[in-house]
Amino acid sequence: MSMIPDEIIEQVRDSADLVSVIGESVELKRTGADYRGPCPFHGGTHRNFAVVPKKQLYYCYVCHAAGDVFSYFMKRFGMDYPTAVREVARRSGIVIPETRSREGPDPREPLYSAVALAQDWFARQLVESPEADNARRYLQGRGLDMETVQPLGLGFAPAGNAFLEEMGKHQIANPVMLEAGLLHQRDDGRITPRFRGRLLFPIHDLRGRVVGFSGRILGQGEPKYLNSPETPIFHKGTMLYNMHQAKNAIRKEELAILVEGQFDVLRLVLAGMENVVAPLGTALTPDQAGLLRRFAPSVVLMYDSDAAGQRATFRAGDELLRREARVRVATMPAGEDPDTLAKNGGLAAVEKVVHDAIDIMERKIQLLEEKGWFGDVEHRREALDRLLPTVRAAKDPITRDLYLSLVAERTGVSKPVLEQELEQTPPIPPPQPAPRPDPRTERRAVPAPRASGRALGSVQERSVLRVLVHFDSWLERAREDIPPEWMEGPENRELYLALVTRGDRELPVEVLDKMTVGARTLWTEINNPMPEADAMAAGDIYEGARQYLQARPYFREYQDFLQRSESEGQNNTTLLEDQKARLDELKRRFPKAAEMFLMGRVGKSLRQSRRKSQTP
Repeated sequence: MSMIPDEIIEQVRDSADLVSVIGESVELKRTGADYRGPCPFHGGTHRNFAVVPKKQLYYCYVCHAAGDVFSYFMKRFGMDYPTAVREVARRSGIVIPETRSREGPDPREPLYSAVALAQDWFARQLVESPEADNARRYLQGRGLDMETVQPLGLGFAPAGNAFLEEMGKHQIANPVMLEAGLLHQRDDGRITPRFRGRLLFPIHDLRGRVVGFSGRILGQGEPKYLNSPETPIFHKGTMLYNMHQAKNAIRKEELAILVEGQFDVLRLVLAGMENVVAPLGTALTPDQAGLLRRFAPSVVLMYDSDAAGQRATFRAGDELLRREARVRVATMPAGEDPDTLAKNGGLAAVEKVVHDAIDIMERKIQLLEEKGWFGDVEHRREALDRLLPTVRAAKDPITRDLYLSLVAERTGVSKPVLEQELEQTPPIPPPQPAPRPDPRTERRAVPAPRASGRALGSVQERSVLRVLVHFDSWLERAREDIPPEWMEGPENRELYLALVTRGDRELPVEVLDKMTVGARTLWTEINNPMPEADAMAAGDIYEGARQYLQARPYFREYQDFLQRSESEGQNNTTLLEDQKARLDELKRRFPKAAEMFLMGRVGKSLRQSRRKSQTP
């Protein structure tokens, strides 16, 4: 059977009348905005089966059957996915073009089936399992009752092996579940569920298929949120939470609301705002920005108003500007975040904040004005260093010109001078002042990265630079592979920016003269001839170093987690298993970086042992 293009599938789903389709075999009666009737799946007689036309979804509050028009045909009549799409298209009068496809079935289909089965089971556990009582109380404490969250697909993963036993009853093989990211295999060969004792948020692809999960731990433990690993069907950096439901509203409103987390999304959706999505626990990626721009020309960033939220806001904003999106920033009332705002003020409060959102450049200027940074020359220079990256990010020529005019007007620097500055090497952002300790959070502060990690990171930063100044072929790739912020050493970043901005490994004297002494010294050092063995292995050196720089935050997080687990004692079995699972996942995702990291830990341990043995 030929493949059906994604855009045709979306057109078919949007055109379907779910109430009419289900109403052919189920007696539905209108109840408010929804329709209720007896469930066609478990044979009930009470009206526990709901059809929500606004969201094109159905849900049974007894057997927990849920889905869209395609899954209805699949579950009700035993159709496979393509056949269900074609049947709905036939009823809607849509002609599906025939296109050539791979021979045989989609090899990923067993993964989709395993994850869908897991989702059904996890959702039942949240409602039925005594072990999920803590999760139910947690949701209740956030003002979310079970009848409200059940149609949203939330689930619960018990701590034991009940999940393995359930999947075994359905003859789902362990290799399939491992590949789907549902299981984790330890070094000793033992296989355990990946998610244990966590509240689960299902993550869907654009077709509405569940492809992974984000699990929030209940109570103490790390990590707070655990996502499915990268699999053939789940790629965290390319997906947005709730995009499968929000995309039509985003397209209709020509506007996407971007928030930080799943609970923010749920609260806004329950309040009545449908065009809202969130990244999956990470900074917004270029792929996610591109996905948003595909559906709407404008994005409102509704992040927390604390320092971390502001940093995430402007990073996301710059990424969206690179995709030629129009970006505005919503300012939360004091002490509020999107979750509490919607809970306390409802849709009206949220809509007001969205309506009052201002352009991202205007918001940056507003914050700098509040700090008094336009009052003297020194601070005005620093203000420019914060404003120019956003000007650079704006790929739309009109937006870029408007930003230049705005920055020129506010700083008193002429547009020609600003344009000249933009053409030169981007400046290194000035160091952020250390925040004052908050007595309410001081005890929970994350420890600073250890010196050994910084030393190893600096070595890898310079390994990249050595390859770039000796081999032209790697320079263009580095521009795409390695964001400047991965270079943490000031002189490393300064030199890296000079190289990738010019696109030439030969830096002229006039460029070098403008650089700091440290960067010029580094330039001299790395220009020394490479040993022949290193030159022959340049590709491996580059890839290993690139991978380490990408993975560095994850290893720091693991090292901090390791330190906390050691301080809690080695008898905490769950903590030890989580620790092992995290390291194994890092090994799988970043094999070269993991090898470097572990070698660094071994070397540090040996040095400590020597020092102890030499101590009188």
